[in-house]
Amino acid sequence: MEFRIERSALTEAVSWAARVLPVRSPVPVLGGLLLDTGAGGGDEAGHGRLRISGLDYEASARIDVEAEVPRPGKVLVMGRRLLDICKVLPDGPVECAVEGSRFTVSGDGARFGLSVLPLDDYPALPPLPRVRGAVDAELFAAAVADVAVAAGRDDTLPALTGIRLGLDGDTMTLAATDRYRFAVRTVPWKATAPGESADVLVSARRLTEIARSLGRSGLVSVALDAGSAGFEHAGMRTTVRLLEGRLPRHEKLFAMEDPAVAVLDRARLTEAVKRVSVVADGDSPVQMTFSRTDAAVTLRAGYEDDVASQRLPAALEGAEELTVAFNPGYLADALAAFTGPSLRLQLLGAGQRALITDGTPTSGAGPDRAGPDGTDPGGTDPDGTDPGGTGPGGTGPGGTGPGTHRHLLMSVRPQLV
Repeated sequence: MEFRIERSALTEAVSWAARVLPVRSPVPVLGGLLLDTGAGGGDEAGHGRLRISGLDYEASARIDVEAEVPRPGKVLVMGRRLLDICKVLPDGPVECAVEGSRFTVSGDGARFGLSVLPLDDYPALPPLPRVRGAVDAELFAAAVADVAVAAGRDDTLPALTGIRLGLDGDTMTLAATDRYRFAVRTVPWKATAPGESADVLVSARRLTEIARSLGRSGLVSVALDAGSAGFEHAGMRTTVRLLEGRLPRHEKLFAMEDPAVAVLDRARLTEAVKRVSVVADGDSPVQMTFSRTDAAVTLRAGYEDDVASQRLPAALEGAEELTVAFNPGYLADALAAFTGPSLRLQLLGAGQRALITDGTPTSGAGPDRAGPDGTDPGGTDPDGTDPGGTGPGGTGPGGTGPGTHRHLLMSVRPQLV
């Protein structure tokens, strides 16, 4: 086996495949990366492809890159050691070859040797499940990032560490919750067949890594079966085992009956929360007092002499005055997931639910951010139902536009006087 490739291309490919390698494993070959120059074909001039693959018991990764291949073959080497070598290689072309029981890597005078692992002991990569459709890579990455902040971190409750991936018609719904907050985002997608639907749970950590690594342009193919999810984009293919269990359904939680509605500037609110939170020790809340008469909100945090406050303009409808309070970390995470100029907060009061949505009117919508059918993508219909969460798979008339994003927080009891 022998191939030549640019150092930057090799480093990127090895780094991408090595994401799935276990940090520690009782099976040594699972720490290896399989380099195969015979899988992608070639031509008489020696131009071909290098395929790099890695796996553990939960996930697999495979990437194809262009390389000059004088001598096809395959080799299994320790993946993290190969990555360390790639990072310190000089820039420029790199020559790699199997010489007896050693894999050599050399470039611009630098030369490294790696011991070869037994190929016969290496398990076959799992096949890609059936492709269900495709989603825009940039939109998918943004949606995963938006909901992942609400996923749990407690491995004793594995279902809450996942992101729900729901497919229904031309809509993909992503959702995550740790019981104290609940984030949902819907994005359009292209199904391979009419009536394509699925409802699965994928590790939030794994899905975040996958979405970040797949690139920001083009379409990502989404594949699902009963036990795994697969994603493919621009020569990269990865699979991950599904989590067992289901997330709580969000439809009733997101149906806010007669809420007070506040509209605020997103950037100013984000900065104010960051500012007053410096005195919020531990889990002490950030309190928000809205006044319809003053058209303002006052944020407060801290106790006794260690306090901070900030006053901001805010439009309030549905109440003359309202006070709510939130965990400062949870509130900051929620605000950071939005990018529009304004936010819309639907509030039920202290100790109750609060729903945050983008406050910017959609294209062609009226001042209340109504969708094409007259419903509010992030709010409620006149009958009190949630148009973004009542349809199959948790989507509805207002949930099919690009970037539909909702974040539910539980308000805590204000402790400031």
